Amino acid sequence: MPSDQEAMTSQEMAQNESYWATFQQAFCVTRSINNLDSARTCPSLRSVTDALVRYIWQQEELPIIRWTDFTGPRIEQVRAGLARHFGSKSTEIAIVRNSTEALQTLLLSIPMAPGDEVVTTSQDYGSMLAALDYRQKRDGIIVTRIEVPTPPESMDDIVDLFERALTSKTRFILVSHMINLTGQILPIKRICEMARKRGIEVVVDGAQTFGHLDFKQADIQCDYFGTSLHKYMFAPRGTGMLYVRNDKIASLKPLMGGAISSDSDDIRKFEGVGIQSTARVLAIAEAIAFHDIVGPGNKEARLYHLKQRWMDRFQGLSSVHLNTRPEAEMSCGIGNFRIEGIESNDLRAHLWDQHKIEVQNIGQFGSTIRVSANLYTTLSELDHFCEVVEDIAVNGLPA
Repeated sequence: MPSDQEAMTSQEMAQNESYWATFQQAFCVTRSINNLDSARTCPSLRSVTDALVRYIWQQEELPIIRWTDFTGPRIEQVRAGLARHFGSKSTEIAIVRNSTEALQTLLLSIPMAPGDEVVTTSQDYGSMLAALDYRQKRDGIIVTRIEVPTPPESMDDIVDLFERALTSKTRFILVSHMINLTGQILPIKRICEMARKRGIEVVVDGAQTFGHLDFKQADIQCDYFGTSLHKYMFAPRGTGMLYVRNDKIASLKPLMGGAISSDSDDIRKFEGVGIQSTARVLAIAEAIAFHDIVGPGNKEARLYHLKQRWMDRFQGLSSVHLNTRPEAEMSCGIGNFRIEGIESNDLRAHLWDQHKIEVQNIGQFGSTIRVSANLYTTLSELDHFCEVVEDIAVNGLPA
């Protein structure tokens, strides 16, 4: 007979506070600080930090060549675990240091000729847009940036924006699975299907979605994918993942030359950055184990529930404007808002200085604030944030 928890849907479990209380204790957090900026860098799990320290000590006990011999097979197990969660072959997964390394490997090496075009959005991550600007200067390519409305009316409108931007010279699309500024989810599968019909490749920035949304590669059908593992997977800082379809690996060049030929179809050629600590890579295994225990669907439902809790409260405030759509297909754990007449940098400073609440100031779309609670966030912490903002929305910032 199934237990009560097994009988619950993910949506029902998302509201079961006794269930999530156990997981809230699994993080290295200080409860005197209310971190609602997990979309930047999330606190690691205690088990991950403990493993990281343990592997660092083991690493120091052995000569580097003996440590490499010892860790090689174990790193392959980590690679296999990441591939299982992404729904790909392990031969398509490189373990890198962050989303920036993963995505710039792609953006700077996908073969292009002068006059070829890349389509992206003005809301994509700054480091990626900078890489495309560099490529434009270096190789004479054309970069087209489209504006995604904030918030958009529908997924159809987003697909239409991309479709209208494509030309016969478009070589690939760079698109965020979730826009980091607002939490807006983009219809990646539809964009990929549309692009494939035209022979156009798609690079997906999944920095905010791997470990956040419950999906596999088959659900989005992209050619390339890059993500950080120190966000919603709760792995150590300095860990990331690069996915490249097997048939495309050989045509890409790594950012750095290494022992594996740059023309090889071995995905590990993208990991050749010289001697580095592999302790952080081994500790990813603990993050994968935690992700399995929580369950991807349960995790997504809980993150959505936390975001909706504060958005529902702000919805009734006339001076508060929400820049994130509430529908589950449009957003999950990240939301964006602004208070009429109040500068977001002033609001962020007040929240931190007076209440030790950390949010993110977003310069685009006017003067806005990004909020990203996570599994470690308690409802009392979230409600305290709401009470502070509600008072400011009505009475303004204290003099």
